[in-house]
Amino acid sequence: MAAQLKERLKDAVKILGCGSALFLGYLTASGDERFYASTLMPVLQKLVGAETAHVMAVRLLSLGLVPRSCYQDPASLEVNVMGQKFRNPVGIAAGFDKHGEAVDALFRLGFGFVEVGTVTPKPQEGNPKPRVFRLEADQAVINRYGFNSCGLLAVQERLKARARIQSELTRAGKPLGINLGKNKLSTDAAADYLEGVRTLGPLADYLVVNVSSPNTPGLRNLQGKEELRHLLEKVLKERDSLQEASRPPVMVKIAPDLSQQDKQDIAEVITELDVDGLIVSNTTVSRPETLQDPKRNETGGLSGQPLKELSTRTVREMYTLTKGKVPIIGVGGVASGQDALDKIRAGASLVQLYTALVYQGPPVVRKIKRELHELLMAQGFTNVSEAVGADHRTSEGVAHLHDPEKHSTHQDSKSAAVS
Repeated sequence: MAAQLKERLKDAVKILGCGSALFLGYLTASGDERFYASTLMPVLQKLVGAETAHVMAVRLLSLGLVPRSCYQDPASLEVNVMGQKFRNPVGIAAGFDKHGEAVDALFRLGFGFVEVGTVTPKPQEGNPKPRVFRLEADQAVINRYGFNSCGLLAVQERLKARARIQSELTRAGKPLGINLGKNKLSTDAAADYLEGVRTLGPLADYLVVNVSSPNTPGLRNLQGKEELRHLLEKVLKERDSLQEASRPPVMVKIAPDLSQQDKQDIAEVITELDVDGLIVSNTTVSRPETLQDPKRNETGGLSGQPLKELSTRTVREMYTLTKGKVPIIGVGGVASGQDALDKIRAGASLVQLYTALVYQGPPVVRKIKRELHELLMAQGFTNVSEAVGADHRTSEGVAHLHDPEKHSTHQDSKSAAVS
């Protein structure tokens, strides 16, 4: 009798074990938001180091192992900017798929656009390891990768192989961005960016001139007024020399750690040269006093929740300085629909995320889109474009309340803009 009972208990354990494994497999494959954020991602973080997890994630995605996403983007999320259609405004920021290995899988996760890179002309290893650190207590990451890149030619070959697929995706509202950088030991930064434009420009729906990573010595000096003007004049000339069908918009990615004068200078150069857009912002070298994780003093760029307010404030300032005429992609601490809407209302036409993927997993993409749609409807917007810069219009309205003439003029101009 005891032996029979023991065997039955063994069978029960096996059945329960198999059932649990199947259930966990279902939650993983179906992309259950709560399971990923509260169970799977925390467990993986305890078992796997930050950079190893990053490499594994890109590898699994490149093999097509993607959680199922059945979410259909509502019409409210479609954005038309820089001559491109974006099915939804939520993109994956540069730094995740550095070598263009997982583009199609990232689109299947539900991203409205994918930005690969940063890509440097020659292959380079980047900075010594360890160079990536999770700050779990702060929902943040510090990285000092240093533009580890397989180089332009390897990325060109990879993207060329899927050029026809990307052409179809672009028409469907899923553009591809390519982020360009310079080699660490290069003595001619402009030449590096021009080589990137020539090599990858024909494969991109937009190009990004990254002059704001804190992990390449001297790179942020290129944000100085004369240095930036000199660089962008050459980059735009090189872009314009490409065949007409292969001339992508050019954007500039800036740091959040800029003085007011720096921001004014950048806005002047961007508008004077008719640069197509801004990405605001890269990681920060600042360390807010609110940081709690013991790894908070590691050298590198800080991303995630502690960057959120700083990057949103920089979006707001750059929108004002460019008079709302330059499209902005808002990056930094986007982990919810509210985070996305905050950046959109501050002046961003599109947003990107990366660190939220580390803590919430692939389902975060669907969550942000769903929440953003609900918030837009609740606040009386029929689409994303109506919400872009809304905070500026609200503050202007408040400022004009005590001046009927100015208030009337503001309403007339707003009506004209809407019509």
